[in-house]
Amino acid sequence: MVSHHAALIYTMVLVSAADRDMSDAELRAIGEIVGYLPAFRDYDPALLPKTSEACAEMLDLDDGLDKAFDLIKSVLPPRLRETAYALACEVAVADGEMNQEKLRVLELIRHRLEIDRLIAAAIERGATVRYRTA
Repeated sequence: MVSHHAALIYTMVLVSAADRDMSDAELRAIGEIVGYLPAFRDYDPALLPKTSEACAEMLDLDDGLDKAFDLIKSVLPPRLRETAYALACEVAVADGEMNQEKLRVLELIRHRLEIDRLIAAAIERGATVRYRTA
């Protein structure tokens, strides 16, 4: 059984891998998120590489993206679905390069996790302004 921690990490990896280039900034963001957010309080950060690799392996399977979404939704309690979307948005903007692939994966996450469009817009805006530079 996959933990809710892994489901949150899978969500972040999906966005990072959307353009087939997991940037250093995105990987650093994932590591920092896992290191400080309360949702990961009882998660061993040493497991992060293994969890990320398991997600990447799943994505290589036939219908891997659908399988990953099904897994994420089945494991995440409803109260953590907005959290998953927020984390995905944080990773999407971490390297300052939002592209169509990332936007598409965010849209899929929003639909698959049944995140209300207005709530999603607020989450997206919050992530965007946090990563702005002068």
